Amino acid sequence: MSTNVNGHRADSGARIRPGTEDDLEELTRIYNHYVAETPITFDIEPFTVDQRRPWLQAHPDSGPHRLLVAEEGGKLLGYATSSAFRPKQAYATSVETSVYVAPEHVGRGVGSLLYTALFDVLEHEDLHMALAGITLPNEASQRLHERFGFRPVGVYEQVGRKFGSFWDVAWFQKPLS
Repeated sequence: MSTNVNGHRADSGARIRPGTEDDLEELTRIYNHYVAETPITFDIEPFTVDQRRPWLQAHPDSGPHRLLVAEEGGKLLGYATSSAFRPKQAYATSVETSVYVAPEHVGRGVGSLLYTALFDVLEHEDLHMALAGITLPNEASQRLHERFGFRPVGVYEQVGRKFGSFWDVAWFQKPLS
């Protein structure tokens, strides 16, 4: 499957491109599904579009912190991001990556398509390591990350409370340089 970020289409028919302000309402809807319905993010309350805008603005079209979207027929299928891992300067060459797929498009390979494109653009950045935190259990996400070369490095036990339960987070990392 070929991917190209600059508006080119992948073999699946989905087009990968940087996320824009015009996408913010749909990006918020996708994320809020995971906030309200799953433990995979530890946000508890859904966001408004205005509350989500600083997150969008923290992911420009260039540099190490990216937001890529997959769209098909004018509809967003999902998105992938690379974000600052920690605020201290020594962490600048590490990014935390994540993928969120619209619930109606889960299981179609959208996550793989997005990660392929994301890691293609990150190859050209001054980055050393990608990290991903996965709330357990989440076998699909673990498989996706392992397919992309991530390896498990540890589990933080019962670090988040959501829906009246405590959740573990497995950490994975992948060298980028």
